[in-house]
Amino acid sequence: MWDFFETIRHRHSIRKYRSELAVEQEKLHAILEVACSAPSAGDLQSYKIHVVTSARDRDALCKAANDQDFVRQAPVCLVFCADLDRAQQEFGARGRTLFSLQDATIAASYAQLATVAAGMGSTWIGHFSEESVQRLLDLADNMVPIAMLSIGYPAETPAPSPRRPLNDVLVYS
Repeated sequence: MWDFFETIRHRHSIRKYRSELAVEQEKLHAILEVACSAPSAGDLQSYKIHVVTSARDRDALCKAANDQDFVRQAPVCLVFCADLDRAQQEFGARGRTLFSLQDATIAASYAQLATVAAGMGSTWIGHFSEESVQRLLDLADNMVPIAMLSIGYPAETPAPSPRRPLNDVLVYS
C-alpha cells in the first residue's frame, strides 16, 4: 500500500472500465467503510449511499447522467444522497441546505480516494437529472442525490489533467 500523497497522484477520472472484472465484495466493503468514516457535521452522517450493481439500474443511471457511458461500463455506481431532514433536526435551515450536502460530498470524496487505494479507478458524476435518479432509486422527498461515483478496474490510464498554479488559487491573509 502506498502513502496518501501517492494515492492523490494516482487519482484520475476513469471513463473506460474493464467491465469483465467485478469489484470484489471485500474491496467494496472497505471503500464503503472509509466513506462512512468521513467527517460530518455533528457526526450525524446526514446521507445515504445507494450501491447500484445491476446492469439494468446502471443503464438507467447512465441515461440520467446524459448518456455518460462509463456509468454503464463500471460494475458499481455509488449514489450519494443528502438526508436533508437529519441535519435539519440538529442544525436547522443551515443543516438542511448546507451541512447535509457537505456530509454527502465528503463521504463521496473519501470513497473516491479509497477506490484508488484499493487499486481501482472511479469517476465523479455530478451532471445528471436529479429527478430521474430520485425516481429510479425511489427516494423520499428529503433525500437528494448529490453525486454519483462509478467504480471499477480501469481500461485506460489517462494523462493527468492540468491544474491551476497555486498562485492562482491561494489567497493568504
